[in-house]
Amino acid sequence: MQPSLAPAKKELHFDIKWLIVAAIVALLLIFEVFPLIYLVLRSVFSTGRFSIEAFQRVYSYELNWEAVRNTLVTATLSMFFGIMIAFPLAWLVGRTNLYGKKFFRTLFVMTYMVPPYVGAMAWLRLLNPRVGTLNVFIQKLLGLPQPPFNIYSIGGLVWVLTTFYYPYAFITISRAMEKMDPSLEEASRISGASPLKTLFTVTLPMMTPSIVAAALLVFVSAASCYGIPSIIGAPGQIHTVTTRIIDFVYIGSQEGLTDATTLAVFLMLISNAVLYVSTFVLGRRQYITVSGKSTRPNIVDLGRWRILLTVLVALFSIVIVVIPFVTVAMTSVTVNMGKPLTTSNFTWKFWERIMTRESILHSAKNSLISGTIAATAGIVISLTMAYLLVRTNVKGKRIPDFLITMGSGTPSIVIALALIMTMSGRFGINIYNTLTIMIVAYMIKYMLMGMRTIVSAMAQIHPSLEEASQISGAGWLRVLKDVTIPLIGPSVVAGWFLIFMPSFYELTMSTLLYSTDTKTLGYELFTYQTYHSQQTASALATAILLMVIVVNWILNKLTKGEFSI
Repeated sequence: MQPSLAPAKKELHFDIKWLIVAAIVALLLIFEVFPLIYLVLRSVFSTGRFSIEAFQRVYSYELNWEAVRNTLVTATLSMFFGIMIAFPLAWLVGRTNLYGKKFFRTLFVMTYMVPPYVGAMAWLRLLNPRVGTLNVFIQKLLGLPQPPFNIYSIGGLVWVLTTFYYPYAFITISRAMEKMDPSLEEASRISGASPLKTLFTVTLPMMTPSIVAAALLVFVSAASCYGIPSIIGAPGQIHTVTTRIIDFVYIGSQEGLTDATTLAVFLMLISNAVLYVSTFVLGRRQYITVSGKSTRPNIVDLGRWRILLTVLVALFSIVIVVIPFVTVAMTSVTVNMGKPLTTSNFTWKFWERIMTRESILHSAKNSLISGTIAATAGIVISLTMAYLLVRTNVKGKRIPDFLITMGSGTPSIVIALALIMTMSGRFGINIYNTLTIMIVAYMIKYMLMGMRTIVSAMAQIHPSLEEASQISGAGWLRVLKDVTIPLIGPSVVAGWFLIFMPSFYELTMSTLLYSTDTKTLGYELFTYQTYHSQQTASALATAILLMVIVVNWILNKLTKGEFSI
């Protein structure tokens, strides 16, 4: 028989991984990209045709220009002071024989997982110009005619923003320092350079891209913050862009919504410009000295300075972390805030209130549900994306990675406003006044935390383990379930908590997205602090702080010490 000369038919091969990428992209296009694009278009087509009339009107108000100036000034100063604090601390705990390094590292990052408004409340209790505990103490100690500090000022706002956001820079710089190849530092010391000279001539230049990236992160975080300016700035008539956006939305008119939109576009442009510089400019220069091996740096012996620097770091930790949070806890059991905490001035009634009041319990339930769903859905997408990014060459995988990064870099208030304008039925989707819109907002904002955690863990696993399973006949989904996930389990758990915690106590987006039935714990706490009982607010804040500590302990146990908040 003669062999057939007919050409063999090519089998069509459909890669399901591409379909998964397309599905994630579609989800992000609907709930992130389209709302943000519409927000921009709405600001320049407010009259039905292209016009910058809305921008001209908004920026003709002196109050709005003042808000822009205040935002830029406070964010810039917070960035500067945050880096001035974060870099020395990162170097001391990462490169020296400082006493108690592990303990101090935990304290430094504690505020990272604490709501910003709790930090504002803490410093308000300490530096209130009339009854602030620290103010009154210093006044009596020095015999001053009036308290020395006024928290309701630009300086007070910068101080609180700095103390809350410096951990963002500390974490960024610390991680970069851990990944650096220490051989150049060692070479410098061998050549006779002092540790201080090595720090300024070798370590600091190598760290410059990471320091700048950390600085930009602090800047954007401070500029887009709402909780701190509303609690600290509002009583002192210090307006920022975020507080003005909320004010315009609450007006409830189309003109107010347009004005809010134009301010939001300004904030979005700033944040995305910073994101571009951090990701695409500095990102290419990051970690240029990373070695291919796991190396440990030589620890700098602080010598006779060791005890003094340890004491200074301890004092810093006490003043910045311990005292503020202890003050909040004490306020929660104080009958009269203007008097010392004594037996007659002690009460548990505010704790009983948060444990029994229906509105608070309902808000806590909403926060728990929305946070759990957002974290679970977010970690599924994060895990899938991490696998696609690290283990595959599927086309288009960088698109959802970019979109997730862009969502994380977009200010919370901008995300919320964009969702309000597009998810209220205008375009066929109406999830406004539901928990669903909050879940969507939380996922867009916080999903990157989970994805980066898993990507980092997956990159450290040798692919041969997965290849062995594939050789035996397992598909990629089964390999992911049976091999990859068990190996990176601690990172998956950590990623889930990193999405859940900020979603649980989120304030900024919840302030715009809540309804009567969907109030969250963050908004409930804020209303008590602003309009009702500050002691009740302090009890809620203390409960959240305790929850952070408990979650940290659970996370540490579940991951066998690999991760902690």
